[in-house]
Amino acid sequence: MITLITYDISNDATRAALHRFLKEFGLNTQKSVFECDLDEPAIKRIRAYCVAQIDMKTDSVRIYRICSRCLRKVLISGKGMKLTQLDYTVV
Repeated sequence: MITLITYDISNDATRAALHRFLKEFGLNTQKSVFECDLDEPAIKRIRAYCVAQIDMKTDSVRIYRICSRCLRKVLISGKGMKLTQLDYTVV
């Protein structure tokens, strides 16, 4: 399922580590935003990483699952592409 992951991390090193980790799962489409095509085990892996690595008092990671019907309604203004336009899957 197409999944949008956003984050707001206060510590530079933690933010950079999370960014590197998320690059394994999808495309970094904006500064603190990744668009991914994830199954349930991948989402669980990301959640486990976040619980172990981020400061739960100051940091935030949000995971939004986007259904196929809603994905058709995505609008992009300016530079960018929809994740459905890719010819490959990030493994």
